[in-house]
Amino acid sequence: MKNFKLIGITLLTLIVFSSCSDDHSHDHGANEEELITTVVTTLTSGNQTITLTSKDLDGNGPNPPVVTPSVDLTPNTTYTGSVTFLNESVSPAIDLTKEIKEEGEEHQLFFQAAPSIGSFTYTDTDAKGRPIGLAFTLRTAASPTTGTITVVLKHEPNKSASGVAGGSMTNAGGATDASVTYNVVLK
Repeated sequence: MKNFKLIGITLLTLIVFSSCSDDHSHDHGANEEELITTVVTTLTSGNQTITLTSKDLDGNGPNPPVVTPSVDLTPNTTYTGSVTFLNESVSPAIDLTKEIKEEGEEHQLFFQAAPSIGSFTYTDTDAKGRPIGLAFTLRTAASPTTGTITVVLKHEPNKSASGVAGGSMTNAGGATDASVTYNVVLK
């Protein structure tokens, strides 16, 4: 019984201290990290629109993210893509995409997929002409296959490092703000 009380007090203390942070939501000079609970990746080609979603409403809590199950993509097709980032832990939800775009010099998305799935091209840039990745194209490969697409949002990557502007995370550095993996089928 003593152990349960000790655990309860410890948990209560952790909750109180973690919830007692300064609120800088109205301080535009502060650039603290926002909570990203939801990542929506949209792919469009002709009349086909595919929406891939990952929701992790409890953040680093015990529940795993809910990710769109496997989706079908058409081989040898160019999709126009976009990524949206939301904080749905509050009501109404906060769309963080505009902030990421405005702070484009401090953010870059990276898309990872095997060549057998396809290749990505950035179609948006920051004020210095370097890629952001909120808008992109995906050119799917010609042969039917299965695999994954991973979308990673980096904060303060080294955009001038070798390969980073072309979409390689190898030399990017920075902190990972969000990382989502979607299962896809080319058929």
